Amino acid sequence: MYQQIDNFKLPPGFRGRPGWYVQLWWIVESLFFRTSPQFMYGWRRFLLRSFGATIGQRVQVRPSVHTQFPWKVTIGDSTRIGDDVVLYSLGPITIGANVIVSQKSYICTGSHDYMDADFAIFTEPVVIEDECWLATDVYVAPGVTIGKGTVVGARSSVLKSLPANKVCVGTPAKPLKDRKQLDAYSEGVQEVWSV
Repeated sequence: MYQQIDNFKLPPGFRGRPGWYVQLWWIVESLFFRTSPQFMYGWRRFLLRSFGATIGQRVQVRPSVHTQFPWKVTIGDSTRIGDDVVLYSLGPITIGANVIVSQKSYICTGSHDYMDADFAIFTEPVVIEDECWLATDVYVAPGVTIGKGTVVGARSSVLKSLPANKVCVGTPAKPLKDRKQLDAYSEGVQEVWSV
């Protein structure tokens, strides 16, 4: 026998809130969060904060984002969370400031122990540091930290932590090259005036 699903049990206090509260969040998410017009970022910030998320200023979370347990999520200022992103926050998810998490990305903080016949569940935190960009359809595994300023290419799987200031691609994602740090003001002005 490899696994006996009937023996699976959630550890006490696993969700971090009572069952009724979890169900209430899922109802609110379905009826009020997901149905809100795209431009109503303030409304979605309010809903997430009302259920315990720590959300910075000017954060934009699209209506199709799914957050498992918002009370385990922290998002820094001026961060954007794209369409159909899943924040599978069985454990803590910390996303820094000025981060882009592009559409269809999946940030996963929990899984099951395949070596345990009872299919025991476990969680490990995920940290995405400031100024990162996760391109389309990136998977981030439990226990991963993505260093400041790192870009992860489309459809990559981040199975281990990545260093800061890199461009990383692949499955598993590996550093391909350094990411150049920009002087946003001066380079932006040069680009505008050179057109």
